[in-house]
Amino acid sequence: MNIPFVRLTQQKITHQDLATPQEIAGYMGAIQAQDLEMSKWAIGQRMPNSTKGIIENALNDGSLVRTHILRPTWHIVAGKDIRWMMALTGKNIKTLAGTYERKLGMDAALFIKANDLIVKALEGGKSLTRQEIMQELEKGGIKTDSSRAVHFMMNAETDAIVCNGTPKGKEITYALLDEKVPKGTIMSKEESLYALAKVYLKSHAPATLHDFHWWSGLSMTDARAGLQSVKADLEEIMIDGQTYFQPKDLAVVDAQDSFFLLPAFDEYCVSYKDRNAIFDKKWHGQAITSNGIFKPIVVINGKVEGVWKRTIQKNKVLIEASFFDASKKIDIAKLQSAAQRLGEFLELEVEIKA
Repeated sequence: MNIPFVRLTQQKITHQDLATPQEIAGYMGAIQAQDLEMSKWAIGQRMPNSTKGIIENALNDGSLVRTHILRPTWHIVAGKDIRWMMALTGKNIKTLAGTYERKLGMDAALFIKANDLIVKALEGGKSLTRQEIMQELEKGGIKTDSSRAVHFMMNAETDAIVCNGTPKGKEITYALLDEKVPKGTIMSKEESLYALAKVYLKSHAPATLHDFHWWSGLSMTDARAGLQSVKADLEEIMIDGQTYFQPKDLAVVDAQDSFFLLPAFDEYCVSYKDRNAIFDKKWHGQAITSNGIFKPIVVINGKVEGVWKRTIQKNKVLIEASFFDASKKIDIAKLQSAAQRLGEFLELEVEIKA
């Protein structure tokens, strides 16, 4: 079995049959998104005829939500899924943040007071920056600084009080979740574990238990329980001594001669504990920094072969690609085609430097 080809298919990179940003996010479960601009392209790459504006509209109208969820980092999820998913994973985020919050003198009573002030500041459909919200907390007698501000807002996210608001220029903002996103399905913990395992092991297949554990941020006990609940619907495959899981009767798209410019932190790379199926260990350090920054990647025939960056220049985008193995011959026409797709998404002319 060709693991990269299956993953390209299951992640909707080579098989684009979903029409809206919400469908993409719902299918993927969650899309890592600390680099907001790159995360828009992560969705656009998986959706035919997409543009940056379409993704931004979905983020503004609540079809998509950007918040801290799963592992304690930014993700984009479908609005309809935010509440059950946060109910499942938010406690884990709180636990991970707890030690540092105690060092900052932050406790449950303080968070309750802060949440009340945050709600009062945002109610009525307002979108405020973190700095603007912190000013309201200061007026209410709560001491804030940059470290405390991060934890006040992340706590409000994990309590399902706030989510992304409408940006103010290039600044992100927060809005009240209940005002922006209609109430969704309420699930038991067992139902949520089943739903999360099902969506991951379909959209990210083939994947291992350890991959799901890493991606979800769940305890190993909960990750194993989620996998066990969906196991009857999956096929087990042993490859190089590891057990992988995938849906039965897959229809895999041949990705030979394929060329993609995938964004920073793309799910194709970041969402697996073991990434050796998609690129050689010797290249890891060139694509993933020592402090965990995942660069935009060049994917050729399913393998990560290089990195790229973009520079916006008025009405055009400059795309610079560099490849790990300088001796390999690069198909410039395919690079041009992949870059053109990104240009169409950004609605800008394209210039390439390789």
